[in-house]
Amino acid sequence: MRRLISHRDARIYIAGQSFSVVGDSALWLAMAIWVKILTGSNSAAGLTFLAFVCGCMTAPLSGMVVDRLRRRPLLIAANLGGAVLVCALLLVGGRGQVWLVYAVMFGYGAANGLLTAGQTALLTDLVPGDLLGEANAALQMVSQGLRLITPLIGAGLLAWAGARPVILLDAGTFVIAAAAVFALRLREPRPAREPARWRAEFAAGIRHIADTPALRRPLIACLIAVSAFGLFETVPFAVVGQGLHRSPTFLGVLNSLQGAGALIGGALAAAVMRRTSERALMAGGLAACAVATLLLITGSLPLVLVAMAGIGLCVVWINVGAITLIQRRTPGPLLGRVDATLEFAIVVPQAVSIAAGAALIAAVNYRILLVAMAVVIGFAAAYLARGEADRRAGGQTDASAVQQADSMPRESAGTL
Repeated sequence: MRRLISHRDARIYIAGQSFSVVGDSALWLAMAIWVKILTGSNSAAGLTFLAFVCGCMTAPLSGMVVDRLRRRPLLIAANLGGAVLVCALLLVGGRGQVWLVYAVMFGYGAANGLLTAGQTALLTDLVPGDLLGEANAALQMVSQGLRLITPLIGAGLLAWAGARPVILLDAGTFVIAAAAVFALRLREPRPAREPARWRAEFAAGIRHIADTPALRRPLIACLIAVSAFGLFETVPFAVVGQGLHRSPTFLGVLNSLQGAGALIGGALAAAVMRRTSERALMAGGLAACAVATLLLITGSLPLVLVAMAGIGLCVVWINVGAITLIQRRTPGPLLGRVDATLEFAIVVPQAVSIAAGAALIAAVNYRILLVAMAVVIGFAAAYLARGEADRRAGGQTDASAVQQADSMPRESAGTL
């Protein structure tokens, strides 16, 4: 981490993302709470997250864009576009304009897919290969760890002064993130465009995953897990209201505890991954998440707080393991499409899960839903752990994996 922090461009980029996450996290929760206040419906609040996830389904197109253009100017333009998009929420004046919240959250999801794929690809040029784990862990610590304060900021501003300050805060942080990317000294060559039909280019990411066993099993495990993860966008409203008997704004406190767990997870992720592997880190995160989900059933405030912190740790471990694995096992010119393919493959079952959660929460006791979630996530952890055990039995080492990744062709990078 000391080497990473001493790297000028990495330091500037992470700082810019820190500001962006403050606005993103504050807006994300505040919009769901706002819809809950405007409509009085848990299902309507959960559909806010569904709209975002549906926007993420444009990820395959985003991946093609990322691989066709220089990543640095693309990220600048995407951040500025996000600032303009968020300002459209200023037009929402009551229950009749809730549809506009959903529309903006859909666009937010599309922009997120573009920014995520661009960031995954940019990092391989921005930092040395042996620091990718630390860079991903630092960004996940920023992304998840700032939940310590940002949900309270978003929910607090919403309760105190309404939605307008939250919206303007997020728009401003988008501009700061764009300025940070602009300040990088990274020099990118123009991406090589091989002649190919758009269908072949579009499918290149999924073909690479299908032909790479090290990526294929983690993808399947993620697909299994996210079929349950989507319920986390709606069930916590019931945990707060029915289990803890608190107001909807108390969800900000739970998200803050999730941020605390994320800080711990981020601090440990790179070290654990170096001693085991990316897939072992993901399997451990999934197993711990299944246990934490069961703790949410209790209705005991201390146990629920511990569970939310555990979920924060798990999310960081799963994300760091998955992103680092993609970066080390994918050639540079394919990174955008592979990352976008994984994003798309995950958000489709997640969208179905969120929609199912929004419908089921009105008819099924939330504790039953939590048990079902724990079973599915636990199965995903066992499936991935079995593959990791088979890999180790076959004698494949992490060192050989890194050497294989380093031998893959990547776009050159340097400083001006």
